[in-house]
Amino acid sequence: MPDMTTRFSPSLQFKLETLKSRRPKISLGNIEFDSPLLLAPMSAICNAPYRLLMEDLGAGGTVSELISCHGINYGNERTRHMLKVDSREKNMGLQLFGEDADAMAKAAVVAQEFNPKFIDINMGCPVRKVVTKGGGSALMKEPAKLGEMFGKVKKAIDIPLTIKIRTGWDSDSINAPEIIRIAKEEGVEFVAIHGRTRVQQYQGSANWTLLESFAELSPLPLIGNGDLHTAGSAMERLKVTRCQALMLGRGPLRDPFIFLNAFREVGDDISFDGADYWEIIQRLYDYQREYVWHEKTLSVQMRKFIVWMSAGFPGASHFRRDLFSYKTTDEVMKQTETFFCDVKESDKSIDHSQAFMAGGHG
Repeated sequence: MPDMTTRFSPSLQFKLETLKSRRPKISLGNIEFDSPLLLAPMSAICNAPYRLLMEDLGAGGTVSELISCHGINYGNERTRHMLKVDSREKNMGLQLFGEDADAMAKAAVVAQEFNPKFIDINMGCPVRKVVTKGGGSALMKEPAKLGEMFGKVKKAIDIPLTIKIRTGWDSDSINAPEIIRIAKEEGVEFVAIHGRTRVQQYQGSANWTLLESFAELSPLPLIGNGDLHTAGSAMERLKVTRCQALMLGRGPLRDPFIFLNAFREVGDDISFDGADYWEIIQRLYDYQREYVWHEKTLSVQMRKFIVWMSAGFPGASHFRRDLFSYKTTDEVMKQTETFFCDVKESDKSIDHSQAFMAGGHG
């Protein structure tokens, strides 16, 4: 399929290429990434269009939204669509969830056919509908059973296997080190770990002291995740962390340039203004049109990402209210252009002490 995506302006392309050139490439086991800053998997967010955009904007690698092993095995059309890996994606993994080792292994074989770089097992999702069925972070409650699941999935596929976990189920069962040890024995490539327990969900703060202690003794490469909402926090953590890489989830939704802003240097005159935001929104629109079948779905997808990107700019609340009153995607895009072309990066101000998406997205 010919690439019909919007071309970036020379100005934006120069800024992107300059900052991308500063990213150190890394290897986590046998998997190579273009940067130590990776996009975390988020439900209903990390589809192919969004992953493509984040790679364009400097993410060193990405992971899909969590995908049900049972939906794959039942041949559910919507679930199979979620497995789509775009040929332009370089460093991405497909994340599966489920509670049954045999079902997970069978689904992993199907997922591998879509050509991801690796298969990831979700063991961190705290959402009730996933946990009550035994998937997501519920898997951490019985580590003795994990060796069987890891082993069966690993043997079923020809590409690397990875896992994403939390620190534990609750504060009385911090068992991430035990699970990391089991993963090492079964040939898992690396472990991404969110710095909260399942009981915490997304409340309170990620425990980076605990994550760093895990990383110091981990027999596998560790990716730290949690509360890296700004380029500054990601940059500072990179300087001191014992983790081999970091995952950013909610931060990129409001600062889509976060993966590159983390590599800005003192004295840089590089900044991303409203016109740059408008360019990347147009590119996301092109990607979404290739992936989404229905106008209504396209409209919903574009509105939610535009709203997140507009956060912190003057007039964002008024713009957000109006955006959901428009009836067509064309109208949404027209008003979005008007809004973003009148703002500057220096105008953006977000209060990160306020809860954002605390309900959880993976």
